[in-house]
Amino acid sequence: MDTIASLFSFITTPVSWVIVQFHSVYGKVFGPDTGWAWGLSIVSLVILIRICLIPLFVKQIKATRAMQTLQPEMKKIQERYKNDKQRQSEEMMKLYKESGTNPLSSCLPILAQSPFFFALYHVLNGIASNSTIGVINDSLLASAQKAHIFGAPLAAKFTDGSSKVEALGATLTDVRVVTAIMIVMMSASQFYTQRQLMTKNVDTTVKTPFMQQQKMLMYVFPVMFAIFGINFPVGVLVYWLTTNVWTMGQQMYVIRNNPTPGSKAQAAYLERLTKHVTHHEKTRSRGERSIVKAIVSKGRDRNEFERKFINSLTKVGLVAQADGTVVKGESTALETEDGTPTTATPRRQQPKRQTKAQRQSTAARATDDSAENTPDADESKTSLSKSDEPEDAKPATAAKKPAPKPAGGTRSKAQSGQRKGPQRPKSPSKK
Repeated sequence: MDTIASLFSFITTPVSWVIVQFHSVYGKVFGPDTGWAWGLSIVSLVILIRICLIPLFVKQIKATRAMQTLQPEMKKIQERYKNDKQRQSEEMMKLYKESGTNPLSSCLPILAQSPFFFALYHVLNGIASNSTIGVINDSLLASAQKAHIFGAPLAAKFTDGSSKVEALGATLTDVRVVTAIMIVMMSASQFYTQRQLMTKNVDTTVKTPFMQQQKMLMYVFPVMFAIFGINFPVGVLVYWLTTNVWTMGQQMYVIRNNPTPGSKAQAAYLERLTKHVTHHEKTRSRGERSIVKAIVSKGRDRNEFERKFINSLTKVGLVAQADGTVVKGESTALETEDGTPTTATPRRQQPKRQTKAQRQSTAARATDDSAENTPDADESKTSLSKSDEPEDAKPATAAKKPAPKPAGGTRSKAQSGQRKGPQRPKSPSKK
């Protein structure tokens, strides 16, 4: 522990100074020796650190999404050079360089918080061992030792014995109950944060090993927090619980307003954006314009949720522009699943289905009408009316009419007992 303290001694003094400044403010409201004053000082330290780390958090999001995009290419490289690890590493580095992606960028917020975490741990450990550290003098040390959070001293740990806890003015039961509750809340918040990332903000169209790794971390991290949490002082548990809650809220905001393409969060966001844009007939914020601009620039590479968004705007007479704005237009071109435009045509109306009796009556009327309009009926009437005339009265030209020849390309039917086609002459019988 002394080695770790010496490594982070350069930041111990700034951390202790920040805590003392916040304590002087909260001490005027809640009292200098209360747990509220010291506990809120630690919470304020976390908030200040996390605000300073927002640029790194944004970089982490971009790096995580870039890694998700590169997973198919990385898998191909691993399969192609599975027997040559050196060539595999070279191709991986080449891929990272071409795409401008750094795998370590996703760990930047955690790495940047580590010095502050260990510095705070060292400060609280100094309070527990009754030694001044940083800008915390003897009077502040005595005040911090009197501070209790729900009956547990700031410097007490779950593994402390009864004698050490009694020296800090508390009971072992209070310390273990408070620390156990805080460890459970810390692990649960970490699990929920990772689960929220996996279920809502991951591209479900691409199945990669990266998703399996994230799913494994979803269960590993809470267990690690529970194991190491029993050795953390109450003040450090307050620090880490506040960090997890901040991360969870920050992630919820990012997932809601800037989701990963192809994820369930993007489908929900584009559904809300469609209702908003169709109601106001324009994009009202810079974030909305940036989302629409990114969707338009993809062209035929849009996913199903983005095509659905463009088609929804088209159906109400709106057209998304390249600069992210939305204007009224007359275009009726919709996009199919493969991204090709097609013209929206109205559906053909299906005829009304008739009953069996209606179909039979319609068929009977059609038969009667066709019988009346057939010319054979008139000819039959004429032939009957002229049947009384003698045969000699008929003109000679009408006596015999040559039989009509069959249409070209057809054959006349063969008589019964004869084969079709020309007949071969019979050979003379030999006597």
